[in-house]
This record gives sequence, structure tokens and C-alpha cells, in this order.
Amino acid sequence: MEKIGRDLLEMQRVPLADAHVAAIRQAGTEVCYPAGTVLVRPGDPARHFVYVEEGEIEVMNVFTGERLIAATLGPTQFMGEISFLAGGSWSMAFRAARDTRVVEVPRRAMLDLMAQVPEMSDIVITVLAARRRKQLETGHSALVLIGEESHRDIRRIAEFAGRNRLPCASHPLGSSEAHAVAVSCSVDPHRPAVIFGRDTVIADPTPEKVARLIGLNQDLVDDEAVDVLIVGGGPAGVSAGVYAGAEGLKALVVEDIAIGGQAGTSSRIENYMGFPTGISGADLVWRGEVQAMKFGTRFAMPLRVDALARLADGTFCATFGNGQRVRARAVVIATGVQYRRLPIDRLAGFEGAGIYYSATENEARFCHDTEAIVIGGGNSAGQAAMFLSRVAARVRLVVRGDSLAASMSSYLSSRLEADPVITIQYGARVTAVHGDQRLEAVTIHCNGSAETVDTCAVFVMVGAVPNTGWLAGLVKLDEHGFVLTGGAAGAASPYASSCPGVFAVGDVRAGSVKRVASSVGEGSVVISRVWEHLHRPGQSGDRHAGASRAAASAT
Repeated sequence: MEKIGRDLLEMQRVPLADAHVAAIRQAGTEVCYPAGTVLVRPGDPARHFVYVEEGEIEVMNVFTGERLIAATLGPTQFMGEISFLAGGSWSMAFRAARDTRVVEVPRRAMLDLMAQVPEMSDIVITVLAARRRKQLETGHSALVLIGEESHRDIRRIAEFAGRNRLPCASHPLGSSEAHAVAVSCSVDPHRPAVIFGRDTVIADPTPEKVARLIGLNQDLVDDEAVDVLIVGGGPAGVSAGVYAGAEGLKALVVEDIAIGGQAGTSSRIENYMGFPTGISGADLVWRGEVQAMKFGTRFAMPLRVDALARLADGTFCATFGNGQRVRARAVVIATGVQYRRLPIDRLAGFEGAGIYYSATENEARFCHDTEAIVIGGGNSAGQAAMFLSRVAARVRLVVRGDSLAASMSSYLSSRLEADPVITIQYGARVTAVHGDQRLEAVTIHCNGSAETVDTCAVFVMVGAVPNTGWLAGLVKLDEHGFVLTGGAAGAASPYASSCPGVFAVGDVRAGSVKRVASSVGEGSVVISRVWEHLHRPGQSGDRHAGASRAAASAT
């Protein structure tokens, strides 16, 4: 299956060309660091690209002060993380292992240089992506979770990090690793904790606090103006971000949970063109996020839009849950849908403690040698069952109907039926959940009889409802809450809503095909409509009239 980046050892053998190095030297400043100097620490802003001329740079274990990784950076290599593209923060500490001379290029100047020299950009971005892949595989990061297995808030942090491809290490309470980290930070080794670097222990941890430390939740200037605000970071929203950036528009993508949206919960997508061995939804959209950042599109999360208002001059003001506001000349709604919560007593109390709405490696850890239950009959449920069958002793797919033919791709249903680990239970529904602090069992009704099944993991993937409550009164919605567009909304464009300047793409749009490929396509095409709206005669703030239209017209 495809991964988020290429193998790091392979990429370390791909040097920058002499012309690339000459351009870096011209744009940057030579700096010398004596042996032992810490160049950056976790949480420091990623403000510079660092090319090594002489010497050696190592990754430092912030908790012990020792070298963390055997490999080091030497001449012709460069220091950087993928967060550099977005202006985020460093997740690891780097130190000069001996006297070292580097060339430092300010982030903005380096991004401009990468835009001018695509061959250099390809090498840099591929290396940075490979490094992130290696971090995820090894858990090398200054973000450390202790006691995830016993504390719901810390499980939320683990889920947030996993879905957003943020490297972190997780240690069980009482383990030697947890004890060593806790003691180095002067915290109680017997209590759950979220730690970022040696000096930051996060009290009452939330995804918002972690995002701020790691540079995801960027500080926005109040009433900051953008050309297009894209609400939602699923396939449609990220695709729109790629094309908006390539078009030269100042674009901001905001997401309230995780980049990837509902597609990010899919452990394996096999029918997306170009990935014959399959790719997870999170990895697919992460690649798109990196691509969008390369073109200058900004991402901010977790950030929820609470209200959207159209102003007298035809522009829009979005108010976020934290009270911040952003002005936009156009808005693309790509908030997608979310799985329905079943009307079962105590179900909400077990969410994150046995009840899950995604099936990724993060959740699969809790399914070893147990029976996992997946509720639903669509492709997402089928993909989850196939993925979980690799780790669980048994997987039971609970389907309310009597067939999968109408709701699931044929190739997937055939695999489910052929897998000896998977049992499909038709005409069934979960009616009760049992347990104390964590889920321990569920009751399943099937054909008039009831059965109690021991399980610690239930994956709910039934139906979907649109995320449009914040749009009430601004655009027309259908009876199910999906955004009406095109002729149904009295608009000429198939993606335009009833409010001029507001567009909708992907699963949130009424009548859309609920597939990743169609969402990506709509996200790309809608930018041409946004461009036309922004450049109508008399439209305020026409700053990009000379921009190329090649990107928006490429579908």
C-alpha cells in the first residue's frame, strides 16, 4: 500500500544539484555553530531552511540530552521538517555534533526559490515527506503521551495526532519509558500526562493546545482578509486548496477535527485512480495538503466556523469558535458529512473508550486478539472490517439490511465474504452497550433473538449527516441539510449556492456522488468558478486579475 512519503534512506542519496546549492547560497546567510550548540528546540518556529556546508548536525533526545537517531546530517544535506512549508514549529531538537557551517535561508525566500525552481522543490519536499514518514514509523518526537490506555483526554490527543500525521510517542503508565520521561520533566510518573519537550507539560490537554504548540493552529490576525476561505479539510477542501494556491489566490483552509475528513477514517482506498496497491484516506489527503502548502495555501486547525455572515460590500465574515474572525471575498463549503450517532443509551459515554468512528492504526491497537464489531453496510464499513481483520481475532460486520449489493462496491463485498476472520451478520442491530470505564460488551438483536457479545471495540459507520448547522439562514439547504447548488439554488454554476460568492463541493453538496474521486474533482473545478466570481466587473478587491488560469482549468 502507498505511504505518505518515500523511504528516507533512498532519499538521502538524492542530493541537490550544484545550481540548486548556488541559488541557496545566494538567497541565504552563512552561519557557524560551535560544537554542542542547539540550533532549534521543539516548538521553535520553522523560520529557516538550513543547508549544511561543513560539519555535522544530530537530532537530540530532549529528555536525556543524548543523540536520538544514529544517522546525522552532513555536508550537502539540509535540516528541515515538513512543518517548514506551513510555517509551523519544529517537533525535534537539532544540535551541532561538531563545529558546523551552514547556509540559512529565511522561509519566505526559500519558498519563493522553490516556486521558481521546481526540480529543487521536488527534492526538498520529497525528503521532508520521507522524514515525516520515518518519524511516524519510529515515534521520534518531542510529543509524548503517558497513560493513553487509562485516560480519555489523552486518547483524544492520540487520535488527533494519528489522524493528522503528527509524530508522537505513547508509553503505558508504569513502563520504564514513561518513568524515564516523567522523571526528566519532574512530573509524577504514576499519573497520565501529555508532554511536549522537556519543559512543557500540558495541563488539561486538548487537541487545540497541542495544535498551538506544534504550529498547526496558527495565530490569525483578527479580521484578516483572504481571497477564499475553504471550510473543511477533506478531499474536496484540500483539492480546492491545491488549485486555489496554484491559481495565485490567497487561500485559507480551516478544519475542526483532522485533515482528511471522513475519508481520513478509511484505512485503505483501492479504487482511487493512480494507486493500484491502495492508499489510506489520511495518507492520500495528507499528500494533497503538502501539495497545497507548496503553492502557498494556509491551513489552520482545529478551528470551527460558528457563524458566516455576508457583509454589505459582498464579502464575508467568518467567526470561529475561539472568537477570531476572518474576512473572505469568497467561501467554499467543503464540510462533508459525519457518521450518525446511534440512539443507544450510554453510547456517548464510551466514545473514545471502545466506541469509534474511524478505523485507523490508532484504533486498531486496541483490537489485538479480540472480537471487533463494525456497524454499517457501506464501503467505509467494509474497508474498516478488512483492515481490522489483520489484527483482531474476529471481526463481525453488523448490517441492518439483508444484502450489501446496494451499498458496497462488489470487489469489497467479495473480499469480506471470502475472509475467514470476518463474519457478516445481516438483519442485525446493536441495541445496548455494557461496561464500566471502558466498553466491555454489546447486545445484538438479530431475527428476533438477542446475543451479548464480549468486545472492547465497536466501529460505528452508519449513515451520514451534513455539517451545515452554521449555515442556517445564509444558503438554501435541502430537507436533509445538504447545500443546494446550481439550478436547485437558482444559480448558474453547478457548485454555486443561493448566496453569491458561497460555493459547495463534495459530500456536503446536495446531489453529489459520495466518493473520494468525485470530491477531489469538484474541489478542483470549483476554483475556476471562484476565480470568475472574484474577477467580475465591479467585484471589490480585484487583486489577481493577471493571474494564470491554467491551474483552475486543469480538471
